[in-house]
Amino acid sequence: MNTIREAGCLVAGEWLTDGTYADRVGPYLRQTVSRARIAQDDDIATAVAYARRAARAVARLAPATRAGILERAAALVTERGEELAGLLALELGKPLKDGRGEILRVADTLSVAAAEARMIGGEVLPVAGWGRGVGNTAITQRAPAGPVLAITPFNAPANLLAHKLAASFAAGNTTVVKPPPQAPAVSTALVKLLLDAGMPVEAVQILHGGGDVGARLCAAPEIAVVSFTGGVTAGHAVAHAAGPKRVMLELGGNAATIVCEDADVAEAARVCARTGYSNSGQSCISVQRVYVQRSRFEEFADALTAEVKSLVVGDPLDPRTDVGSMVDDDAAERVVQWTAEAAGQGARVTTGGTREGAVMAPTVVVAPPTEARVVREEVFGALVAVLPYDHFDGVLEECNRSTYGLQAGLFTHDLRRVVTAWRELEVGGLVVNGSSNFRLDHVPFGGVKDSGIGRESPRWMIEDFTVTKTLLLRGLTIWGDQ
Repeated sequence: MNTIREAGCLVAGEWLTDGTYADRVGPYLRQTVSRARIAQDDDIATAVAYARRAARAVARLAPATRAGILERAAALVTERGEELAGLLALELGKPLKDGRGEILRVADTLSVAAAEARMIGGEVLPVAGWGRGVGNTAITQRAPAGPVLAITPFNAPANLLAHKLAASFAAGNTTVVKPPPQAPAVSTALVKLLLDAGMPVEAVQILHGGGDVGARLCAAPEIAVVSFTGGVTAGHAVAHAAGPKRVMLELGGNAATIVCEDADVAEAARVCARTGYSNSGQSCISVQRVYVQRSRFEEFADALTAEVKSLVVGDPLDPRTDVGSMVDDDAAERVVQWTAEAAGQGARVTTGGTREGAVMAPTVVVAPPTEARVVREEVFGALVAVLPYDHFDGVLEECNRSTYGLQAGLFTHDLRRVVTAWRELEVGGLVVNGSSNFRLDHVPFGGVKDSGIGRESPRWMIEDFTVTKTLLLRGLTIWGDQ
């Protein structure tokens, strides 16, 4: 019998469990796996007022203190990794393979944030280099920006919460977390773990609910910074609701990978198969479009199809499973419909195209028209489209036709092509001899165009979560004053 995990709201230092609850039905188990207590209007008002009061207490913690807490949290994540990975499997249908990988990344992210907390500083400005500055000294510091709102998505709810909450705390801020309705239990478990590691209760609150809760939090004047990861439409709503405050948006992608004629086609196919269907393709950098030089096109399509057919599909709690379920039936049905639409436009579906409930069969669509939705829009599902190209300059232009620009992959041994692609592709990151779906959590990550604003990774997020404060000492100089 499955135990239902209850996720309360943490507001002003107290766990609230009474009130209205929303059930989360596991997309693979097809039964309730968790239950979240929904934040009410009074909770939101209390939370933002408390965040404003708590901000000063958190800011007074020394960077070494913050770092020590984050390091202890990283150790606890490692100890409790199986529990957290199991929650990801239950709430999202994410295979244990993927869930364990995400939890390893959570531990890394917390450790990196701890290291970055120790590096926060400032600089002495060269004010005496200009006449009016002679006789004075100016020093800067990076100071906490104020209460941060972290809105996290369902596809990587643990690691993206770790990025936002750890970087905010490392910077000396208090954080209000609004997790995804699809993953309340794992989000709450991670917050509790951080509290167990010594994070003061003033540093974090968690409020469950839908877009209405997020919108009210965004609009609250007590919130200084909003960090949102999710879809484009929701991102636009967040920016509108937030108004004139600092907003970071990571809004998804339509990632392209290019396979040149000099590439190891078998290896490229293997990598694209493993990274195009992890988490059922529900990743903003998941392999979606693969452009293959025409002389190797059929070879690659055959190799990719064979690799995809070898993936193990099924129970996310089975350690052997490569592909579990998508977030819900509607998401899987959308991919089925887009596949059929591409086939009707002349594409070949070499495997997949069907679903059982929320489990989408890994799908390969070969040679769809360039205006098909599987090419132009974000699939965010277990589907990879394979298209031929003739000239390298032309394929770069085709990649850039997308309204997204998050990350791209390139398989080649030609350094000139690497440099040209890095210069010309309208993306935030390029992975060479790997697919688009590769990320290191201590490396800046983010996009251009509809893929959002800002960069994720503790060092760069700390910059967004702090402000520069200047100290100007009149009549006191460390420089010559003649």
